[in-house]
Order: sequence, then structure tokens, then C-alpha cells
Amino acid sequence: MKRESEGDAGNSASSDMVDWNLAVRIGSALAGEGPQVGRGEAADVVAELRAGADRSTGLVRDFTGLVAPAATAPVLVVDRAGWVQANADAFQHVVTPLTDSLTSDRKAPSGLTKAIGSRITGAEVGGLLGFLAGKVLGQFDPFHEPSGRLLLVAPNIVHLERELGVDPHDFRLWVCLHEETHRVQFTAVPWMREHLFSEVTALSSTVSPSGIDDLTNRVVEALKGGLARGNLIDLLSTPEQKEILDRVTGMMSLLEGHADVVMDDVGPSVIPSVAGIRAKFTKRRGGVGTLDRILHRLLGLDQKMAQYRDGARFVRGVLDEVGMEQFNVVWDGPENLPSKAELSDPGAWMRRVL
Repeated sequence: MKRESEGDAGNSASSDMVDWNLAVRIGSALAGEGPQVGRGEAADVVAELRAGADRSTGLVRDFTGLVAPAATAPVLVVDRAGWVQANADAFQHVVTPLTDSLTSDRKAPSGLTKAIGSRITGAEVGGLLGFLAGKVLGQFDPFHEPSGRLLLVAPNIVHLERELGVDPHDFRLWVCLHEETHRVQFTAVPWMREHLFSEVTALSSTVSPSGIDDLTNRVVEALKGGLARGNLIDLLSTPEQKEILDRVTGMMSLLEGHADVVMDDVGPSVIPSVAGIRAKFTKRRGGVGTLDRILHRLLGLDQKMAQYRDGARFVRGVLDEVGMEQFNVVWDGPENLPSKAELSDPGAWMRRVL
């Protein structure tokens, strides 16, 4: 399944610390190609996913009331290597403020030290991307200029629909509903992209060269201790960082939970087998092996699953009390986003905001 995007990782100052081209090569090699699909079937899958995303725009608008401007944030159907390239581009964009800060604070290393260090880090990033590239069904990349882009990973969608034994046409539209909701969220709510990037920039400003060294030591200790002290996100949490991470968690949980509510509530009207798909999909989330569980915990992916659950519970709690029109006040500005604590107490959010 031919990817529809090519990136230019490796062209910014952050290349001094990460060899992005190496990360892409390693990540793409580790990800593999996915299931065997004939040329004709691959073309059909790509066409169906693009049509499903296009159809989902109106379904999301009618259910949520969010109107995304036309011709913004393109939809790209990619293979695993395309997803790796796109995320290397996004990571590079996100970490540039951090790397610029660190390189300005630290004494410049020699050319050899810089080259070796960037390749080691590039290999580590490539390993992470390679692992994730086989897991992700779709993703909205909010950092791609000018308005973001939606990525649908065709081989992973085909792999999972076969593994679950579900109707492929229903499953593809179900995935498109979730991912298109994210595209609508970021394009219909124009402040969302800049707010997320400002939070990431604020987080990067809290990391000093000595903090990087301390984090590295704590990661090694955590791995030796069987990850008893949590994941990499937990290890990053100084008081200032924790405050920023809590805000980001509230925001991302809202977005993920909102998308889950859309895909499940819109689904029955257009996807006949949606109940069966959801049941099988949820069961599979809890059935990963030991290595997957370790990596999920280390990378914070178990928290990602909690975001779906907590965010959906918050959205349904507010909708049940005040309906969609009142709920949509959440999109009026960053100050209306739920805090991490309010996710488990929708009433507290309603008392504060409505």
C-alpha cells in the first residue's frame, strides 16, 4: 500500500541531537510491511478509507455540531513506513524547542561526539517508531503545517479487521469515524493546535541538561526494577512538569473520549455490526502479551487507554445532564477544558464552566 506522504526529517537544528534519517530507516525496517495484500485489493482499501473519511465529516458535524472548514488538514492513507516518516517529522517539530534550549545551555560537543550521540538517539527513536508503527490504525498530526493532517494506516487496519474477524467495510468506516472526529476537533476549533504546541513548548522549557542526565539515570533504575515506579511520563514529572502534563492529559482525554463517543453513538445508524466490533476491539485491548504489556507501561500506552475510558465517561456525563449544545462550550477556549480531576467529576466541570 503506497504511502501518500514523504517527509523531510533531518533538516532542523534538532538533527544535532537526533539522526532523524536513521530513525526513519530503522523504524521502517522494524515495522515491516504488514499483511499480504494484492495490488487491486490495496487500491480498493485506500479508496474506501479515503471515502470513509470524507463521509465521516458530515456524520461528525451532524452529531457534534462542529463545523470544519472545507479543504483543510488533508487525509492521507499511508503504509507503516509512511507513518514512521510522518511521525519523525512531527517529533522533530515538537522537540526542536527542547533541543535548541539544551544546545544553547550546554557546551558544544565535538563533531565526533555529536555524530555518535545523534545516531544513538536516532536508533532509540527508530525503535520506538518501529514498535508503534504496527499498532496505530490512524492518527491526526496537529503539528503539520498549515492545519495538520489525518493519517490512516491501511495495513494495520487490514491486519486488525482480519484478526478480529469483523466485516471489513464496517470496520473501516468505524475507524474513519474516530479519526475524522480528531480532524474535525482540530480544524473546527482553531485555537486547539496552537494551545497544544504551547503546552509542549512549556514542558520543554522545564528540562535542563542536568535534568536530562537525571532522567536517563531514573529510566535505567526503573528498567532494572521491573518498571515498578511507573512509565517514562511518570519519570518526567517534577512539580512543574506534572502541572503541565495534567493539563495536557485533561485535553487529550477529552479529545479521545469525545471521538470514542462519536464513533459508538453515530455507528449504529451507519454501521450494522458496530456492537460486535466494539466488543471484539475492547477484548483485544486487554489481551496483549507480556512484552506488549511491558512496552505499553514503559511508553505510557496504558495511560492512553485510560484516556479513552475517562474521556468518554466525562463526555457522556455532561451530555446526559445538559446536552450537546451546552457541552460544546468546552470548545470556546483553553480555560474551558476539563482538568485531569474534572474528568472523573463532570459535575465539577459543569459548575465551573456552565
